[in-house]
Amino acid sequence: MPSKKNLAACVAVFSVIVGSLAITTPLSAAAKEKVLHRFCSAHNCADGDGPVAGVIFDEAGNLYGTTSIYNVVFELTPNNGRWTENVLHSFNPNGKEGYELDAALIMDRAGNLYGTTARGGASGNGTVFELILNDGKWTCKVLHNFDGKYGSLPMASLILDGKGNLYGTTYYGGIISKRCPAGCGTVFELTPGANGKWSERVLHTFTGYADGALPWAGLMADSNGNLYGTTEYGGDEGCFQDGYPYGCGTVFELTPTGGKWTGKVLHSFTLSEGIYPLASLVSDTAGNLYGSAYEGGGGTCDEGCGMVFELTPNNGKWTEKVLHYFDGKYGGHPAATLIFDGAGNLYGTAGVVFELTPNNGEWTEKVLYNFKGGKDGLYPVAGLVFDSSGDLFGTTYLGGINDDGTVFEITP
Repeated sequence: MPSKKNLAACVAVFSVIVGSLAITTPLSAAAKEKVLHRFCSAHNCADGDGPVAGVIFDEAGNLYGTTSIYNVVFELTPNNGRWTENVLHSFNPNGKEGYELDAALIMDRAGNLYGTTARGGASGNGTVFELILNDGKWTCKVLHNFDGKYGSLPMASLILDGKGNLYGTTYYGGIISKRCPAGCGTVFELTPGANGKWSERVLHTFTGYADGALPWAGLMADSNGNLYGTTEYGGDEGCFQDGYPYGCGTVFELTPTGGKWTGKVLHSFTLSEGIYPLASLVSDTAGNLYGSAYEGGGGTCDEGCGMVFELTPNNGKWTEKVLHYFDGKYGGHPAATLIFDGAGNLYGTAGVVFELTPNNGEWTEKVLYNFKGGKDGLYPVAGLVFDSSGDLFGTTYLGGINDDGTVFEITP
């Protein structure tokens, strides 16, 4: 995870507009921001610090999330317009449960929470954990310790299938090469067995070349059980030149057949469109995939301010279309998963909270909220979530109290 100083420097590039794909000046929107919680408000930051992951809702309207510093899982409960934080579990950096919570949580039907720690655990390579609610108390159980060989540094959220199996990615581990001295990353499955034990199965190990390297983001599954994801590096050999020795990233698909998984690269990114996809993918009802690239394009950012893309399938082939280039003034460096509303608009964070609206094949950006960097928060790096009223909820890594981050609500 970059330091707070480096992240603050990234935010500072939002300065002068250069251009976008179709409409050069995004529409502004009258949206109201409300800070629900400012971290490090408790003694010794016992309530957490520096959330880089988003929040999720339960059926009762409570929010759950994690912080990457001071390593807590928290709950925010609403009551007459005010929100109260409750720390469900604190991870000890010197313990065996792991530490550095960079990923959003997921919840099963019983209300149990699942997540990853990027570091720590039995061998220091990170863990998968479950928080189990019983009689109002939460108990942490480590489901898997990564060993480095078959996975290391799990930074992304998990997904859960109907049988209770968990799927995810590790940034390192697997095949070691000159390009990936710590391994090029893996896709894994965790299956619950007898006596509460979970077994790991590696579904794919990246080579660092055409199939990609170093998956930062988590996975998405379709109705047929196929898995989709992105790798930060690897892909098109043309991107291994001109100062990009590790490639510019890929979109991949994993298909299960007869108990085996087959990998396929759907798209390799190039310098001319956008590079380094860090976010998970989302799909629409037609099966098109949507995501973002952290850099590339134009704007005032070094190496470009990034973009939002769509991948459309046709007879087994996928065609990429850039929907929006960020310019630096109205957002830049998108790293979080997008979400759809019921009308087909896309929402996300890129230093700002934005909306992309389609109209006759073109997409228009609307900045819903531009953070000022004070008590309202700064640098929203995580994805957003809707409540039942259509309000947006998310986190900022900085801002709040002494730059320790916030949880916020945006009301259109």
